[in-house]
Amino acid sequence: MGDHRFTVDKRDMAFVLFEQIDLERQLLVWDRYRELTPDLLNQVIDHATEFAAKTLAPLNSVGDVQGCRFEDGRVFAPAGFKQAFRQYCDNEWLGLADDPQHGGSGLPLPMAVATSEIFMGANLAFMMYPGLTHGAARLIVTFGEDWMRRQFVPKLMRGEWTGTMCLTEPQVGSYVGDTQTSAIRRDGQYLLKGVKIFISAGEHDLADNIIHLVLARTEGAPAGIKGISLFLVPKFLVTPQGDVGERNDLVCSGIEHKMGINGSATCTINFGDNDHCVGYLVGKECQGIEIMFQLMNEARIAVGIQGLALGAAAYQTALSYAKERVQGVSIAQWKDPLAERVPIIAHPDVRRMLATMKAYVEGLRALLYHVSFYHEMATYLPEAAAREKYQDMVDVLTPICKAYCTDTGFDATRLALQVHGGYGYIREYQVEQFMRDMKIGSIYEGTNGIQALDLIGRKLPQKKGRLFMQLANHLNEFAENYRSHNTVGLLVEAWTKAKDSLVEVTMHIAQLGLAGNWVYPALSATPYLMLMGDVVLGYYLIDQARVASDRQTQGSAKDQAFYQGKIKTAEFFIYNILPAVAARASAIKSGDMSAMEIEF
Repeated sequence: MGDHRFTVDKRDMAFVLFEQIDLERQLLVWDRYRELTPDLLNQVIDHATEFAAKTLAPLNSVGDVQGCRFEDGRVFAPAGFKQAFRQYCDNEWLGLADDPQHGGSGLPLPMAVATSEIFMGANLAFMMYPGLTHGAARLIVTFGEDWMRRQFVPKLMRGEWTGTMCLTEPQVGSYVGDTQTSAIRRDGQYLLKGVKIFISAGEHDLADNIIHLVLARTEGAPAGIKGISLFLVPKFLVTPQGDVGERNDLVCSGIEHKMGINGSATCTINFGDNDHCVGYLVGKECQGIEIMFQLMNEARIAVGIQGLALGAAAYQTALSYAKERVQGVSIAQWKDPLAERVPIIAHPDVRRMLATMKAYVEGLRALLYHVSFYHEMATYLPEAAAREKYQDMVDVLTPICKAYCTDTGFDATRLALQVHGGYGYIREYQVEQFMRDMKIGSIYEGTNGIQALDLIGRKLPQKKGRLFMQLANHLNEFAENYRSHNTVGLLVEAWTKAKDSLVEVTMHIAQLGLAGNWVYPALSATPYLMLMGDVVLGYYLIDQARVASDRQTQGSAKDQAFYQGKIKTAEFFIYNILPAVAARASAIKSGDMSAMEIEF
């Protein structure tokens, strides 16, 4: 009998939000949030969990098995998705942390991240439909003209219309500067012509209109990314009254058949086959990449949340299975054929896998929730210097959120499948779907290799190295404050060596760059990103252990066990996973170029 139960670790979510970040003291004292309380925000988590468990999770395997149906340019989502989408929008989940004046609910951003984790863990394919919609609305608010804000934003925020991001082309993958889609100015408007592929939710039957944000090249524009502009291209043109008008000259010419997220329509869109696809310029010509970065960075963090969400769902599934699946005898009695059979959670190797998943999931949750908190501080703090400091933290950690979270999230799904043994490999248990659905995370929104190049090529030298120095100062301050802590002092000591290795390797890479050698840093980019991710995750897990140590004698026996678990999870990560930093640092500093010299 299979196991498709969906479980959310609300206790750990609350710990990060209200004990580690301490939203009540850090954000809820602000005027914009003064009416909110921890009890109210916990109710939001409860409602999200109920909706996810009752509505979204039951549709997860439905979407996986049915997939989407393509007929004559139209796409039909799996059974139940349309009703669930309407319920999702009517419950105002789409714009949970957006400004009320634009149709949002105005909650702190960490709450949107928490609910996204819940919804994505329940049904990632479903969440691809609203996924870019509120990001598109926010981009229009920031860069669009007044008439665009009036006509498009309210309906996007209500989910009456949805939004997409159209970058990739058949011969142009991640190198967007080679975009071939053209935008020709005619009679005061732009006409687009080209083909975009891999467009998530590019066509579907869940909303009345789809608003595409399309990168294209105008006449006479310079080569490369500096010649790219951004256009708002609706599926249906909009009347002056804001209603759906005639069909624009664009069509979905097919959908992809994929390894995972089968309930999500991944579309090929043809623009301008009849030479009359109307698009509206957003911002100015040749500002497309600069403007689109707002949406791209939001999308990258959202993909990181997917890594957390599916890793967490897989971990909870594996944990439940390990407690219930009886097989073998205790290692202490392994020579006794008559010994009592025990649940597999008693076996050391299973516990090692569960501990690894637990450490990654809880560390990723802390990282992503904190980055959303930093974003709040960068947006609303009154002092410019303080805002800049937190924005630097967001910027330097964004590639970590996207790449490290999806790689380790995938590792969590892999381990969860392994815990299930042979049952994990068959569809009777849903854990194999988590693994298939998760694999795309390291590929789309800029492959993880590109995130690593962005980290070393853009983020490290940006602002004369200030972004990394902000992170390093933050970590150094933590080390200095808690190196003598009664509970976590030894953990801090071990972690400090890894932190110092990160700084040393960063300086090494910077020196190579200054000398004009970017081949070797590029070769080392992915190991460097994973090294930084391990150090950052170690910091958040030790910080959790610090917070827990002050509370471990408080509350019920269940609370005390939870806090003790926090301390032990940090110990496991520091002594079992963090040592990989030394190996990666050694490899990066070796100067070995064999990968570039091998004859393939």
